[in-house]
Amino acid sequence: MERTAQLCGSWEMKEKLGMGGFGHVYLYQHLESGEKIAVKLCRLELNSKNKDRWSREIQIMKKLNHVNVVQAREVPEELSSIALNDLPLLSMEYCSRGDLRKVLNKPENCCGLKESEDIDGKLVHKIIDLGYAKDLDQGSLCTSFVGTLQYLVCVAAPIHCFQQRILMFGRFYPSSYLLVVFSRISHWLCVCFCRTSKVKNKGPKDIMAVEDMNGEVRFSTHLPYPNNLSRPLLEPVESLLQMLLLWDPATRGGGLDPGTTKQYCYTVLQNILSMKVIHVLDMTSAQLHSLVLGGEESLHSLQLRLEIQTQTHISPLSQELLLETGISLDPRRPPAHCLPEGLRGWDTSIVFLFDKSLTKYCGPLTARPLPDSVNFIVRETKTQLPLTALRKVWGEAVSYICGLKEDYLRLYQGQRAAMLSLLRYNTTLTRYKNMLFSQSQQLRAKLAFFKTSIQHDLEQYIKQRHSGISSEKMLKTWQENEKKADEFTKVADVGYLDEEIVALHSEIVELQRSPFARRQEDVMEQLEEKAIELYKQLKAKCKSYSDMVKTILQTVQNQDRVLKDLYTHLSTILVCKRRIVDLFPKLEGAVENIKTAEATVMQMQMKRQKEFWYLLKIACVNIPCIESLLSLSETVHQLLDENHRYLTQLTSLLQDATQEMEHSCVSVFRLINNISHHCIRAFIVFSVPLCIHSNVHPDFVVCFGYF
Repeated sequence: MERTAQLCGSWEMKEKLGMGGFGHVYLYQHLESGEKIAVKLCRLELNSKNKDRWSREIQIMKKLNHVNVVQAREVPEELSSIALNDLPLLSMEYCSRGDLRKVLNKPENCCGLKESEDIDGKLVHKIIDLGYAKDLDQGSLCTSFVGTLQYLVCVAAPIHCFQQRILMFGRFYPSSYLLVVFSRISHWLCVCFCRTSKVKNKGPKDIMAVEDMNGEVRFSTHLPYPNNLSRPLLEPVESLLQMLLLWDPATRGGGLDPGTTKQYCYTVLQNILSMKVIHVLDMTSAQLHSLVLGGEESLHSLQLRLEIQTQTHISPLSQELLLETGISLDPRRPPAHCLPEGLRGWDTSIVFLFDKSLTKYCGPLTARPLPDSVNFIVRETKTQLPLTALRKVWGEAVSYICGLKEDYLRLYQGQRAAMLSLLRYNTTLTRYKNMLFSQSQQLRAKLAFFKTSIQHDLEQYIKQRHSGISSEKMLKTWQENEKKADEFTKVADVGYLDEEIVALHSEIVELQRSPFARRQEDVMEQLEEKAIELYKQLKAKCKSYSDMVKTILQTVQNQDRVLKDLYTHLSTILVCKRRIVDLFPKLEGAVENIKTAEATVMQMQMKRQKEFWYLLKIACVNIPCIESLLSLSETVHQLLDENHRYLTQLTSLLQDATQEMEHSCVSVFRLINNISHHCIRAFIVFSVPLCIHSNVHPDFVVCFGYF
């Protein structure tokens, strides 16, 4: 095929994608637009019958139009030159993720793809090259299909429909879709059993058959273990496969659904895809519970169901359900609303269940069951198996080892969720602490002002109590208030809580720095890689499986060790979380005490203010108004000035009288009498307000005594 390596105009051949029964498939890319197409070239050696079938297949492909069928494209004119023997080319859309068979042949997918990869809707599966143009007769039923007995799936029933040469897509699609569904779930290849005598032993509900270690073929109505389906999906998928594998073409697919006028298998499939499943990992036992949720089912209803299913029957009050982010499920919302949209696999969306009444989980932990075939090679170390059987067993062994690592990673995610929850509690604790210390400082400031004020008042009261105001009741009240203020100082002291909180913060920092806070999967990854390498090295000759058994045992032992460290670290996290939870009531009590003390101090201050205003009222009871007091004060000043003037005149007159002794004594007496009259008047007017105010300030009393 050297011609395919040429550059055909604007199209360049990038790589060879594969080859089929008729020809090879190449990837071409347009140099300018970047468009990619898959081009199938027919082989050189074709007889006339095969040439006709080739042309018919291309015509049928061009007529089909479905999202799950590879779409045929027009062949670019520039590529027509690479056609051989004048046979038409088949140009198709390019499926970038490749062949499903190649994906399933990877060692990590030995037992099917993960549940999330089956149902996440991110991948679109397309059917291609299923031999649309091939007519099957009775003889071709057992000769045209080949496969390995150990990967047996009974699809002879759907294929039997071709005996009637019904090639319409509607009839063909359920069988084709079955190939994709079954392969993705179990990895077992959907091939026809070449021994028709044993195919006829298939029961009406049998969906698979397996050859055991003794060479016996056993049919089963259930999917093989191990597989990656959760319990709620397992039974509906098995029912779907049973519908698709019925012998009778008339009943195959479950018949028509009156509600949708489509085959009932499509209704079952839609019901599966619309299921709301919550996957809960019980951290106390490492057991995974998958439950179907009702659209509006409450959280309490879910907790009651979990109480029944968990090994230790955790009561709803003791249950704590955490998302991977460490956030608890909101009890005000249905759990279905807290989950991601669409059906999610247990390997991508898990809720972690903790028992709040415990700080140490002692187990026993639920171990992953060992597949029967793997258990066989562990027990029968000297028994040699044929290559085909050994490949299957080693594939399941690789799946088991990968599963042990995944089990650890899920539990680590639970530990991580507990740590994130602890950090959220720590954030709340810090917020409480800041609020507490802020209110403590405010109370201290108010107490300092109140105590300083009341001490000053007591000092001033003692100074004037003998000559001014005297109230033993008021004095006792002030002294009691001073004692209360001293007691409230103790309420404001929250240093003991600060010490406990700081100690907790330090422990949480150490938990984050601990090596057990990080994933301890290095050894398990190495053992997983070793098992995959052993699987890849399995060649034509049989090998001893002692190396694989040794790898399995080492993985189990390593998982036990890392899980022990994980649960020790988890217990420390839970202890810290319990201490924080126990601190919250203390913090709330301290905050309430501070608020009560602050309110009491404010009440005492208001009471003192009322006492001051009451005293002022008593002092002013005989004065009608401030204007009268001011007017009276002005009159007093005028009288004093007048009195001073008269005294000055009296002094002058006395001096004159001394010099003029010869004058009449009567005239002098009259003058003195006149001056004294004015002095007495001023004395009386000034003394009245002084007497009134003597109850307010002792200085007025002193002035009164002077006069």
